[in-house]
This record gives sequence, structure tokens and C-alpha cells, in this order.
Amino acid sequence: MKKMNYQKYAAYPAVNLTARSWPDNTITKAPIWCSVDLRDGNQALPVPMSVEEKVSMFQLLVSVGFKEIEVGFPSASATEYAFVRRLINDNLIPDDVTIQVLTQSRDHLIRKTFDAISGAKRAIVHLYNSTSQLQRDVVFRKNKEEIKAIAVEGTALVRRLKDQSGNAGIRFEYSPESFTGTELDYALDVCHAVMDTWGASADEKIILNLPSTVEMSRPNIYADRIEWFCRHIKARDAVLISVHAHNDRGTAVATAELALMAGADRIEGALFGNGERCGNMDIVVMALNLFSQGVNPELDFADLPRVREVYRRCTRMDIHPRHPYAGELVYTAFSGSHQDAISKGMKAHALSPDGLWAVPYLPIDPQDVGCTYEAIVRINSQSGKGGMAYVLEKDFGLQIPKWMQPDFAEAVQAVADTTGEELSSEQIHELFHAEYVKLKEPVTLKKCHFSWDDEDPLRSDEEATTINCIVQMRESEFNFEARGNGPLDAFVKGFIKESGLEFSVEEYAEHAIGRSARALAIAYIKIGCADGRIAFGAGIDSNISLASIKATVSALNRLP
Repeated sequence: MKKMNYQKYAAYPAVNLTARSWPDNTITKAPIWCSVDLRDGNQALPVPMSVEEKVSMFQLLVSVGFKEIEVGFPSASATEYAFVRRLINDNLIPDDVTIQVLTQSRDHLIRKTFDAISGAKRAIVHLYNSTSQLQRDVVFRKNKEEIKAIAVEGTALVRRLKDQSGNAGIRFEYSPESFTGTELDYALDVCHAVMDTWGASADEKIILNLPSTVEMSRPNIYADRIEWFCRHIKARDAVLISVHAHNDRGTAVATAELALMAGADRIEGALFGNGERCGNMDIVVMALNLFSQGVNPELDFADLPRVREVYRRCTRMDIHPRHPYAGELVYTAFSGSHQDAISKGMKAHALSPDGLWAVPYLPIDPQDVGCTYEAIVRINSQSGKGGMAYVLEKDFGLQIPKWMQPDFAEAVQAVADTTGEELSSEQIHELFHAEYVKLKEPVTLKKCHFSWDDEDPLRSDEEATTINCIVQMRESEFNFEARGNGPLDAFVKGFIKESGLEFSVEEYAEHAIGRSARALAIAYIKIGCADGRIAFGAGIDSNISLASIKATVSALNRLP
């Protein structure tokens, strides 16, 4: 096997941080959320959104509850500029929502950006320039002071343009892009220079966004960097620390969560993790992670199917079926042991006095995000007896007793193994009827009449029931009359005497299908023969006594 050349990669440096506090912290409230779907998410799409699609996405984000939304890079293209103007000119921005616009630290781009937001009541101008050693040396070929000067000059221009506009609703955000590739002391030096140039104060806070532009380390090291930065930044009350995590290592959500524990105030991300390369931090996942711990996420994903639909329509991107919380299979169990645990958990939850959600394998109640219980258990060749029973009870009201479930499970798995496909609840219901209810050979009950003549109603052991039956068994037909302590007992005695087949009823259960007075009844039965054979049967009728006799005939027809 060819060996991978791991020696060409260097380990990411650890942070010299003692007595770190973030591992002991707990997230007890939601951060300030900022959606970057319309900027970072949009620029990563194979087919960028049109202005109309952007409007639809913006309205979705507002309905979910975002109060800060990065709407684009208006100096980058005519479409981006037109969209920002559309939002402002058509009064599409609610009074409590702040739009955010991105710009590089270049004079003409900053001025174009201010043109784009003219007339907006609230706006964040997000200025960035790359500060990492790799970008300084390879891309820009500038030293530290020259890179810092770019940030300072851009900040000074934003400050002047804001003052000239007279718009107190304009705020400022600065990102040392490629923060994860920037030396911590240098990133701090640049941010201090930006703060001084802006005149940051507790009354006019600056947002310092410290992005994991490329995810280069474990989440705990990023958290160390955020805690170090929060410790060393001057005038901490004059800044909001924001993080913008990418998913190159597949841990962007953990990176953002640990950063919040380390002191961050604000989180940027996108729905379903859309973004460059491996994507942005997934706000849906992080918000619902908080929700699952009893923390108000301050974003409303109660109608997650609608969020999915608008997202797919606007971005032309799909959502993985195993995506946390939102994938079409995440609340579904195929495994037999999982199905059994979920079935028992759902029944226990229905009886729980405190109402707290505690169902195995389901971290949240699917109904809380607009999903139903219909697909919690789905049946294939990996499924078990509990899952099949759950489906039949939930969808059709059939409560197959535990002692009968293994028998039906064999029938279902035989079909699933043969087809190699998932079975719908309708197919399982049809199979149950085919296996038990509709059997007509070799025994057919052609006529059945019973009467009750009890001389002493207080006695429970008296054979007071008389039954008269006509039965077809293979090529012969016979009738019999028998007495017993009930219709089933009388039928068994009469059938044994007439047919010569020795058997006994070993298990029996019954219930109504539905709750109305006209509901049908179903009986389940297990019989055992003198020669050791056993069989299971089921019968359905409006008369429970007749249902039990039909169940016995069903079992006789299924004898091996």
C-alpha cells in the first residue's frame, strides 16, 4: 500500500496559556448571531443567487430571528450592489435588523461600499485585510508594518466617511483575515492600532472578528487563542469579540462553541454550513445544540422543513440526509435495537410527569423542529421485531404482543432480504394481513354460531357456551357442536375431537382497533401441538369472540 507523505506537514503551534478558564465554562445564553449566507455563503455557490433569490433568503433569515445579516460585498459586483440598494430602497430591512457589508481595505472599494449603504438605518461596515505570515510573505510581499498600515488606513477612511454621513447607525467591524495563520502578538498589535484609529470605547464598541479563515488546528487550540486574545486586548469593554469559523477540519461547530466558552461574544456562520471549501460554521447545528441543552438559541427553527425548502431553492444546494437535526434520516432508526429503545422511550415519555425529553437515540423531539413521528422507525433488513411492532401500532393501531413479534419479524426480514429495499408501513401492514388474517388453507371456517346458556352466572368455570361450526379442511368438510367455558374454548375442544389434531392455546391477547363503538377487534394467538410444533395466528372481526376463533384458524393454517 502506498504510504501518505505526512512528513511534509508541520504541527500547528500550541498557545502559551496557563490557567486557562474556558474548559470550566458553560454556555448559558446564545451569542450575538450574524448570518453570512448572503455573502460568504453566496460567493461559494456554483451559481450565485440572483437578486430575487437573495431577497427570499434575506426574508427567511429575518423570519428565523437574525438581527445581524451580512448581505454582501457591494463593491465587488453590480449584482451585489443592486441587492443592497434593493433592500434599502424597498424598505425590506426591519428596524431591529442590521445589515452588514464587507469590503477590503482599499480606498475606492470602501467609498463604493458607503454609496451602497446610503439611507440604511443600521449597517455594519466590515473591513478586512489578511495578516497571516504566509499571506504577507507569499501574496502581498509586505512586512508587518506595511500590512498594519493597510488596516489603519482603511479604518481611518471608514471613520471619516461615517462621520461625514452623520449616520449614528453605522458600526464598524474589523477582521485580521487568516487569523489562524497570524502570530497572536502581531494580530493583537494590528487590532490595537485599529481600535486607536477608530476611537473604540464602551459607548461605541468595535467588532473584532477573529476568523478561522482556514481551520488549521484542533478546536481547543483555537479556544486558547481566543482566551489569550481576550486577556490581552486593551479596553475589553470597548470591543465585541466575534468568531467566524470554517470547516476545513470538520470541527467548525466545536470551534465556535469552545470560542464562546473562551470569551467570544458573537458568532458568524451560515445555514447548513454553506461556504468556501468545506463550508462555514453551521448555525443551524450550533443553535439547536444550545436548544438541546435547555438554552434559548434566540433563533427560531421550529419550522425546519420550510428553512430547508427556501435554502435549497435559493442556493441550489442539497442537504445531506445525515445532516444533524435537518437531514431527512436523522430522526429515523433502521437498527432493531435502536427501534426497540425508541419505541419504549416514546411510551415512557408520554407518561413522564415532568415533560422533560428523554428518549434513547433522539437528542431532541423531532416535533420541536417541525418534523413528525411518522418516519422515526423505518424498516429494512437491519430492523428488529420492536421496530415492526412500533410501525404497526403507530400507523394502524395493531398492538402485536411481544411473544408474537419475533414470528412476524422473520416474515418481514425475509421480504426485506429478498428485495434489498426499505419497506413502507403500508407494505408491512399488507404483509401482516397476508401472513395471518387472509389465510384460507388448509383450514377454512365456513360457518360459526355460538350461544350462551348459563344456569349459574356467578360460576366462572361452567361450560355454558355452545358452538356450532362448519369447517373445510383440505378436501373434506365437517361440522361439530361443542361446549366450553367460552367460544374459543368450545371451538378448540370441538375441532380437536373432530379433526384428531391435538393442540392447546399457549398465549392469547386481544384489543380493539380504534376507539369508537363500531371499532373492529383483533385477537392474537399462539398454539402448541402435542408433537412440539407451534404456530401464531391473528383474526379480525367486529365480534371479539369470532376474532379469537379466526385467530385460531389462522394459527392452524400456519402450522409447519
